[in-house]
Amino acid sequence: MSRRTSITARLTLLFAAGSTAVLLALGLLIGNAVEQHFIEQDMEVLTGKTDLAAHLLEQLRSPADLSALPRQLNDSLVGHHGLAVVVQDADGNRVFATPHAPFPDTLLKPAGAGSKPQSWKQAGQPWRGIATLLPTANRDLPPMLVAVAVDISHHQHFMDSFRRTLWLFVAIAAVLLGFLGWVAVRRGLAPLQAMRRGAAGVTANRLDYRLSLDAVPVELAELAETLNEMLARLEGSFQRLKDFSSDLAHELRTPISNLMTQTQVALTRVRSADEYREVLASNAEEYERLARMIGDMLFLAQADNGLVVPKREPVDLAAQVRELFDFFDALAEEKGLHLSLTGSGQVSGDKLMLRRALANLISNAIRHSPRGGSIQVRIDRSGGETTLAIENSGEPIPPQHLPRIFDRFYRADPARHRNDEGAGLGLAITRSIIRAHGGEIGVRSVAGGVCFELRMT
Repeated sequence: MSRRTSITARLTLLFAAGSTAVLLALGLLIGNAVEQHFIEQDMEVLTGKTDLAAHLLEQLRSPADLSALPRQLNDSLVGHHGLAVVVQDADGNRVFATPHAPFPDTLLKPAGAGSKPQSWKQAGQPWRGIATLLPTANRDLPPMLVAVAVDISHHQHFMDSFRRTLWLFVAIAAVLLGFLGWVAVRRGLAPLQAMRRGAAGVTANRLDYRLSLDAVPVELAELAETLNEMLARLEGSFQRLKDFSSDLAHELRTPISNLMTQTQVALTRVRSADEYREVLASNAEEYERLARMIGDMLFLAQADNGLVVPKREPVDLAAQVRELFDFFDALAEEKGLHLSLTGSGQVSGDKLMLRRALANLISNAIRHSPRGGSIQVRIDRSGGETTLAIENSGEPIPPQHLPRIFDRFYRADPARHRNDEGAGLGLAITRSIIRAHGGEIGVRSVAGGVCFELRMT
């Protein structure tokens, strides 16, 4: 069967084939039962005449009794049309035989006596018969062979007519059941058609469509629920993509606008070498900002496609945090922040990538801590897993922003001045680095601050 055959056609054919097989089996069973019934009827007639012949032979005591045997047998067959009887002595001489007795030679030999019933055709007419050796009352007379046969033409005609009617009924029933199966399958698959029509209407501007779980059968409820979850994920991803495109355009527009403005102003009149040098220095800063943004975007694109493969080497997290404290010491001192580290732990990973992730977290904590606040880094090793938590004092992040805090260009407070806040890719890069190492990172609001926590093995 072709793979492109519809489910309706497949189920209809399977239903029709199954029903036909059942009807055929039932027809064969009924046919065999009827035929067996006819065989039993024939055997009842044959054994009855054989018993009659045995009774007559038991009365043979003299040659005079033997001469009277044909008349007695002939009288017993009056009114029994289609019945043939042959009685032979031990020498094969026929003592009695109905006219045109249609017995085969194999049945009229002593070796054929007592065997199972035999069926044969004589002049195109079917017969069934048995042969039996029967003793006489006179011990001087050897047993005689008695063969009895019955015409089974009417049985054969009935069975032929019965089989033709049965197979015709099976054929018509198979077609009818196939049609009924097609109707049932079409009605059963109607909810799938409704789901297909609904899904066909989903577009970029209509991602809020959801399948009604009450309108589908129980068997399709899980499928409908899965499709709804998929549509919800698509809607969320598409919305994040729109937000990302909008934020990316905004982030790129600012430095490009600055470059264009400064360049246009510089070209309005002739300037001195120092003035041109000042314009070029300012432009270089914007170029560096664009280069960092593009580099970060390339890193995230590689991480999304599994192309970031970190080297594996022992990394002392406590040593890395202390070095970063020294690096950010001037900035922390300017804001009056207190930096503290407790615990230690070692993980296997890329030292430069992990240092970049930790730098992003500490820089983020310094940026969002109020003056005179504190930043605490805790490292704990237990059960083969290392946990590093960075907690800073300040305003907690509202719960609705926590699930998206690691998204690109996402800020919990859109009103923050972007030039001072960076490009908004630091936390997204940090999450990609941690996941590339097989770890996880999360964020939660705590009393009087925010805590970022990463786990690695």
